[in-house]
Amino acid sequence: MAIANWKKEGTVAVVTLSNGANLQNLDFSTRLNEIFDEVLADDGVYALVLTSDDVKNFSQGVDIEWLGQRLQENDFDAMKAFMYTTNRVFKRLLQMPIPTIAAINGHAFGNGAMLACACDFRFMKRDRGFFCFPEVDISIPFLPGMIAFVRKAIPEYKFNELKLTGKRVGADEMEVHHIIEKASANVEELMSDALGFAATFHKKRGIFGEHKKRMHKAIIEVMEKEDAVFIETLDLFIKE
Repeated sequence: MAIANWKKEGTVAVVTLSNGANLQNLDFSTRLNEIFDEVLADDGVYALVLTSDDVKNFSQGVDIEWLGQRLQENDFDAMKAFMYTTNRVFKRLLQMPIPTIAAINGHAFGNGAMLACACDFRFMKRDRGFFCFPEVDISIPFLPGMIAFVRKAIPEYKFNELKLTGKRVGADEMEVHHIIEKASANVEELMSDALGFAATFHKKRGIFGEHKKRMHKAIIEVMEKEDAVFIETLDLFIKE
């Protein structure tokens, strides 16, 4: 099964995660970076919509089984490579010179929720799917950069609640707190809303990218300086 693919609809690149629960491992992050290269090579693309073709899931986050296997095999290089390439996915979304829109069609847990938060805008369907940061319950801490860029997507009071409780929220609650642009009725409306919104953009990449670069400068600095300390020491789990 393919990890992800993309197609062009008018001036919009639609990137579709296509591996069921879309668990994130080294192959996943490598493929997304490849797709971003392909999208940006097309100067007729003015916006990107990120979604999934699974009926239940946007992305359920890190592939814990894959990570655990690498840990058992002492394959620390692969673990570090995964974390660095995943951070590159996040950084590229934060700095991409075109608007990035997450069309959250199902469950977005952990790194899946973060993937959506790294985008500029979010839509979510209300008939199925939850948004959640379960890390507090599975003993995995956020990297400093994750905290920094999630804060640009979620109001501080709501991020405090979601991060420290592990609470699952649906699209209606997300809309109330302005985490998403709209809670769409179903997947058909979700894609219509996200694509319609994306098609309104026709900004020059130079100025759009510079705006994002300056907006997110402090976030990128945290990701490049502070995250590396935790990645290099593989400080991934809290055992107590």
